[in-house]
Amino acid sequence: MRARVDGATVAELVDARVRDPECFARLAGERCKPEGLTGSTGRLLLVAADHPARGALRAGDVPLAMGDRARLLDRIVRALERPGVDGFLGTADLVDDLLLMGVLEDKVVFGSMNRGGLAGTAFEIDDRFTGYDAAAIHRAGLQGGKMLLRIDPDDPATVRTMEACARAVDDLAAHGVTALVEPFISHRDGHGRVRNDLSTEAVVRSATVAAGLGGTSSRTWLKLPVVDDMEEVLAATTLPVVLLGGEVSSDQGAQFAAWSKALASPQVRGMVVGRSLLYPPDGDVEAAVDATVEMIAR
Repeated sequence: MRARVDGATVAELVDARVRDPECFARLAGERCKPEGLTGSTGRLLLVAADHPARGALRAGDVPLAMGDRARLLDRIVRALERPGVDGFLGTADLVDDLLLMGVLEDKVVFGSMNRGGLAGTAFEIDDRFTGYDAAAIHRAGLQGGKMLLRIDPDDPATVRTMEACARAVDDLAAHGVTALVEPFISHRDGHGRVRNDLSTEAVVRSATVAAGLGGTSSRTWLKLPVVDDMEEVLAATTLPVVLLGGEVSSDQGAQFAAWSKALASPQVRGMVVGRSLLYPPDGDVEAAVDATVEMIAR
């Protein structure tokens, strides 16, 4: 199948799903898997695109930027083709599309697990596991599973998500694959929207809670946002950390400078970046990816 995604490619993807639904298991079994999580530069760089399954489609000032699947796939493929990009993090629908396109060979792939906390809903903090589970991740030959843990002190639904994440950490470890936990301390603003607290104190607290989930931490990594005092954040845990790329920034230079500073720590083992690479302000996906690879490789 062609690397570039257009209407004809989408038609091929749909046709494959209709005519040969068993092909996904076959392709997953035949896919060449990487050895370990060290990454081609010594640290891991994953492109993330699990936002649409949670109804979060905005990138920058465009509310439905991620709503066009052909354009999203095209940007993902362009990013995955760049030297130094080690893999992908997403939900099963996107992983299956990319399997059909043949662009996940030798790539690290993480499956996104809890997507039930839909953006903008009353039940957003009750982030149930509606995506991959540990068995499906193992069956598909993926290298790990990612979960989101938003801790809202005022929302009793938080504890259900915490319990589900703890079980997922244990299940992933039992299958011999990595658990990637993305924690936040969160609250609702005056309009009822969930906001993440990016103060150093809040990120430290969320990291310590996430690190203690489950009956083993042997295969747990943390996915943490880049804040001003990353030294204090990283001092809170002995688990491997990958940096969260975060929202699309209007000041890409400042964003890259913050990433570069955080990457100086040997505890940081890579980055997981989504919209910041797929929808950069100037639209140049390749340039944004290459600049990030250069930072990681230093």
